Amino acid sequence: MTRIDVIDNHGQFTHLEQRALRDMGVDVEIVANDTPPEDIDADGLVLSGGPSIDRIGNCPAYLDLDIPVFGICLGMQLIATELDGRVGSGDYGGYADVTVEITDDSDPLVGSLAPETRVWASHADEVKEVPSGFTRTARSDVCGVEAMSDTDRDLYGVQWHPEVAHTEEGEEVFENFLARCTE
Repeated sequence: MTRIDVIDNHGQFTHLEQRALRDMGVDVEIVANDTPPEDIDADGLVLSGGPSIDRIGNCPAYLDLDIPVFGICLGMQLIATELDGRVGSGDYGGYADVTVEITDDSDPLVGSLAPETRVWASHADEVKEVPSGFTRTARSDVCGVEAMSDTDRDLYGVQWHPEVAHTEEGEEVFENFLARCTE
């Protein structure tokens, strides 16, 4: 059975990420973000959202584990920060229902949602520039980088929260990530 660990970055929806994957039949555990990288034994990782980039524990080291990694909100921002992208304050701020345009319909994580989808997202902080090797795969009227992917390294991120009921096709995003973890 495929195992995916959800790395807890102290976000309010971390348990919903675990439940979404468990409901799909995945062996999934929430793991503290200060767990040593050598103790991670999973086929993929979800880096949860959270309140502060200053509380990401060992997440930067997890990017080198050679398994697919999916960053959600803060999780995507920490991927960008660690890999020479740029994160800054969003113009919009708090949570909102947002229409996201999928800009790469061949992307393995969000391409199947093309041409657009409705999501629940926070834009207090957001990725302003994607890191080297990444492609912007979605955008919205309030955020230039709603999703990004580096398929060569199997690193993915979305600004929105696919685990909440307000996101229309969130389960499909998790299914797409699961497919990356079973290849």
